[in-house]
Amino acid sequence: MTTPHTKPIVHGIFDPGTCTVTYVVHQGRGTDCAVIDSVLDYDPKSGRTTTSSAAKVIEYVKTNQLQVQWILETHAHADHVSAAAYLKKNLGGKVAIGAHITQVQSVFKTIFNLDSTFKEDGSQFDQLLGRDEEFKVGALIGKVLFVPGHTPACVAYQFGDAVLVGDTMFMPDVGTARCDFPGGDARALYASIRKILSLPPETRLFMCHDYPPNHRAVAFETTVAEQREKNIHVHDAVTQEQFVDMRTQRDATLDMPVLILPAVQINIRAGEFPPKEANAISYLKIPLNAL
Repeated sequence: MTTPHTKPIVHGIFDPGTCTVTYVVHQGRGTDCAVIDSVLDYDPKSGRTTTSSAAKVIEYVKTNQLQVQWILETHAHADHVSAAAYLKKNLGGKVAIGAHITQVQSVFKTIFNLDSTFKEDGSQFDQLLGRDEEFKVGALIGKVLFVPGHTPACVAYQFGDAVLVGDTMFMPDVGTARCDFPGGDARALYASIRKILSLPPETRLFMCHDYPPNHRAVAFETTVAEQREKNIHVHDAVTQEQFVDMRTQRDATLDMPVLILPAVQINIRAGEFPPKEANAISYLKIPLNAL
């Protein structure tokens, strides 16, 4: 298969609580679609989940009479809980992620001391997608771009002239993603970003997050040309060594994401909660002094 020169509709739904953008990619009313990087609302104070963010996705899909074929993750997010399982139950579709998720599962199985019932083989997902693998969304063809660095398992998804970049880079005035999570690698991230920025200048790039400076509104679409010229961390004049030095120093100052411990435990399970215990309640584990 080859990726056709199409201009898909890419609809972003911004979640202000986690600064995450969920995307619905399709070709118009009544067509098949893919949902990328969905959000399940989680209150860390109470441990309660709600579905207001996912409800916006469902409303958009139903209003436009779309048929969900895929519910895609760019990686096992540390800053929000995935609504993949909830959306699958309500909209159908297959939940998929990059094949290297098994590395992340192995690391966090150890960190959380999960028992043998948790398999680090990716079997929690309906499909694992390989490097450069292509898949159909109706008449659209999606392509998996392997872009490690933020995590060892990150992927981006290309549909025609649009690339959903996951946690590789942000809007030009915000920069790039951190690399200090287990398995993260600033050199790998630099190479991944340059791979994306080697695409045609007019290629549309869609960010997974936006943390806007005070002077502008939320934005999450840019282009290869704009990123190459203006990204404050990785424009064309920035060398790999400069980037690695900057990223290493900057990451050392960052706090851990508020939701990393609950989010990762759910996200490595494709959005499903841990198995319920004898009292019919699911529990998350908090490793003390381990991270």
